[in-house]
Amino acid sequence: MEMLNFAFMQRALIAALIVGITAPAIGIYLVQRRQALMGDGIGHVALTGVGLGFLLNTSPVWVATLVAVVGSVVMELIRWYGKTRGDLALAMLFYGGMAGGVMLMNLSDAGSSANLGTYLFGSITTVSPQDMTTICVLAALVLAITVGLRRQLFAVCQDEEFARVTGLPVRLLNLLVAVTAAVTVTVAMRVVGLLLVSALMVIPVAAAQQISRSFAVTFVTAVAIGVAVTLTGTTASYYVDVPSGATIVLFAIALFVVFTALAAPLARRRAAAAAATAGKGCTLEIPGSRPAEDDVKV
Repeated sequence: MEMLNFAFMQRALIAALIVGITAPAIGIYLVQRRQALMGDGIGHVALTGVGLGFLLNTSPVWVATLVAVVGSVVMELIRWYGKTRGDLALAMLFYGGMAGGVMLMNLSDAGSSANLGTYLFGSITTVSPQDMTTICVLAALVLAITVGLRRQLFAVCQDEEFARVTGLPVRLLNLLVAVTAAVTVTVAMRVVGLLLVSALMVIPVAAAQQISRSFAVTFVTAVAIGVAVTLTGTTASYYVDVPSGATIVLFAIALFVVFTALAAPLARRRAAAAAATAGKGCTLEIPGSRPAEDDVKV
């Protein structure tokens, strides 16, 4: 393929592959916790880190990671202790993060509206070799947590009370999910952008849930969908000259629609197979007559 002759497209495809794996890998736990929009909130906070990175003339990705992690910890603390005022506090955190990022970006000498746009909506073709190193390191951390602790994280996200009774450190694991989500946001921001990263964390999982019933199958299917849409979207953005982030998300939504359409007939087929299996399982035969020796005599 012609595009593979260019180093920037090679980096773009590798970055897309990494993000396609990591985003659904943590997104499945957020969906289980009914926190599908958490990635969007972290993205708002991470923008402050991007602006701070430009202001300090250092790596925006690493600074955004640090700020996003701090923001995710604050979000968890608000969830634990915020009670009735929690929603208001989270809203202030999200909007404050967005406003702070825009302000810091404009105060920096290297910042510009063009730079801001690449982090808000993604610009996968501008991924540098230094960005690739950062993305690979952070992605390895995300996968180590989401795969290595999948049983514990699933238990906590499915039922916190049951996980607490079994002796799992529920708050620590919840905090770990939040921090991992924050790291994933900064990994994906150069690919789909801070405003669209939540979609890549949630939509592949939602699509996989339409056709799968177990956690393991949903996990694998969601990752496969994530890889498919990121690679396809990146390739399409090169040939059609359209924004990569928006293209990837639109491909993900299209697959969700297809999987939703397949869900109903697949469910009917499973029900028919289950009914047939249940019918074959009953093999008890009642004899039409009973031998005379079986009569009970009094």
